[in-house]
Amino acid sequence: MPDKADSSLRIAYLAPEIPALSATFVYNEILELNKLGAEVKPFSVHRPGHLATEASLSQLRNNVFHLYETPKLQVLSDNLIMLVIRPSGCFQAVGRLISDILNQGLISRSALGLGYRFFYAATLAKQLRRGKIQHLHVHFAHIPTDIAMYAAPMAGIGFSVQAHANDLFERGWLLKQKVARSVFFATISEFNQRFLENLNADSQKIKIIRCGVDQGWQPPTKPTQKNEIFTIGTVGRLVEKKGIDTLIDAISKLVKDDRKVCLKIAGNGPLESTLKNQAASLGIPDESVQFVGALPHDQVAEFINGLDVFVLPCKKDSNGDMDGIPVVLMEAMLCQIPVISTELSGIPELVVNNISGLTISPDNDIELATAINQLMDSPDTRLRLISGGKQRVEDEFLLNKNVTKLIKLIQTSINSRIKQ
Repeated sequence: MPDKADSSLRIAYLAPEIPALSATFVYNEILELNKLGAEVKPFSVHRPGHLATEASLSQLRNNVFHLYETPKLQVLSDNLIMLVIRPSGCFQAVGRLISDILNQGLISRSALGLGYRFFYAATLAKQLRRGKIQHLHVHFAHIPTDIAMYAAPMAGIGFSVQAHANDLFERGWLLKQKVARSVFFATISEFNQRFLENLNADSQKIKIIRCGVDQGWQPPTKPTQKNEIFTIGTVGRLVEKKGIDTLIDAISKLVKDDRKVCLKIAGNGPLESTLKNQAASLGIPDESVQFVGALPHDQVAEFINGLDVFVLPCKKDSNGDMDGIPVVLMEAMLCQIPVISTELSGIPELVVNNISGLTISPDNDIELATAINQLMDSPDTRLRLISGGKQRVEDEFLLNKNVTKLIKLIQTSINSRIKQ
């Protein structure tokens, strides 16, 4: 059993969007903290564009404070209020802002953005003090952390960060400073840890906390009938870094080799038309590639459960962005579906090649077609990878184990501030 949190522990969570359909790990973490006895006040920079609608989230949705929806006159008033009641904290935050603007360039878009976030930091700080919040935890090291690192000194509390992928690889400004200012800076993988250490960030503050799956989650009952046609599936936003184009190319090769396969793609995004045109131009029959659209999170497991193999061929996109360790891979493993992914970022820490799944080189449709063929032709391999995948998730990627680590770090931080 995980340790219970101190019943008086009051934490604020800040993320770009809460509860967002594309960031289930954020709201699942909040719910787990609640289960362990912590009181969590959620703050969202924006109102979610794609809202998570599960019934279990109704209370969370009602409790979220949408920071950027605060009227600007109110924000201006909040700045004046915080200057009166916490002048030393405000001056510390101003000092950080000046340093950051000089670092990013006095006349730049980055400087303008930092100034805008500083403006709203006072509103967050006022809400933190009103709620008697003891610690601020932030998901994503870009915009939410900008706000947090100015709001925390204004409010007189510490803040911590959970970094993922895009916020490091594509939008990773001021990372060394953010690590230094945080009480701890968590990230989801050893790959990310090395990335930060290579920036000469303070290694003592960098911690690994996995994004995990709920230990109480039960996959749906497996269908009694097997698929007549070997069914390959994927779930994700239809964006470049997911590598769905590579998967379609691989399916084309399998179809040309007279392999009886069907690919089901769950998700939507800006590349949907492009990917549909790609499948058509390759001459893949309609019955061999199906675009099923975006799924609510509570329907994802049922979709995965009907597959013979789950494939997510992630790659680095043209802007340098890439996935960290997608949670959907963990969900597929717990559904006891064999997975194929790529040797990229932190993915091999979850999908250990030939043990908990198969990994291939990114952007390599030939290797991907070969890996799918391997699983089609070897039931023994499928069974071995299913067993290894489930065990790997249970060993290191369960939600309660990682939230327990998080609580201990937060409580240690709060205790050390009290002693100061």
